[in-house]
Amino acid sequence: MIPPGESSAERLMARAGMQRVPSPRLALFSLRNFLSEAECADLVARIEAKRAPSTIADANGDDAFRTSETCHFALDDPVTQALEAKLYALNGIDPAHGEPLQGQRYEVGQEFKAHTDFFDPWGADFQRFCAASGQRTWTFMIYLNEVAAGGATRFKAIDKTVQPERGKLLCWNNRLPDGSPNPDTLHHAMKVRNGRKYVITKWYRERVWV
Repeated sequence: MIPPGESSAERLMARAGMQRVPSPRLALFSLRNFLSEAECADLVARIEAKRAPSTIADANGDDAFRTSETCHFALDDPVTQALEAKLYALNGIDPAHGEPLQGQRYEVGQEFKAHTDFFDPWGADFQRFCAASGQRTWTFMIYLNEVAAGGATRFKAIDKTVQPERGKLLCWNNRLPDGSPNPDTLHHAMKVRNGRKYVITKWYRERVWV
C-alpha cells in the first residue's frame, strides 16, 4: 500500500497520455493538456494580481540566481481547490502533505538557474524548512502558456529539455529509490527570450505540511 505522502510510477502511468522519460537516473513524467485553456487563464490572472519577487533557501550570494516572481494562492480560492482536487485524482498524494500552491511569472531575461527542489541536508536553512514537515518528495509543475522564445526546463544530468506548452504537466520524484535526495533532478528554468512564462508549482513533503 502506498503511504499517504507518496505517489508511484504505476499510478501516474495509469493516466491516459502520461509519458515517462526513459532514464534510469530519475523518475520524470509529462502529460499534455492536464489543464484547459480556461483553467490556465484563471491561474495566470491570479498570478498577475498577487506576484512578488521569488526567494530561495540557502542564499548563495548570486542575486541573479532566481529572478522570477511568485504568487502564493489562497487556500479558500475555488480555483485553487479545483486544481488541488485534480492533482489528488492524478497522484493520490494526501493533500495534507502538500505545500500551498504557488505560481511563478518569468519576464524576458528572467530565469531560475540550475537547482534542485529538495533542500540541501547540510544547508544553513535545512532545519528551518524541513524540521516539521520533512524533505520535499514530489514536484508537480504545470505550464500555463506558450512562450514565444526560451523558458524551457532543462534537466542537465539526462540532457532533457522540456519546452513550455499551455496546460502541460511535468512531474518528478526528488528522491532516489532509497529515499535520499536525487542530485540528478537538477534542473534549470531557462531564460525567457521573448514573451512571458507562467507556471504553477506544487511540492509535497514526507510528513504533513504545517
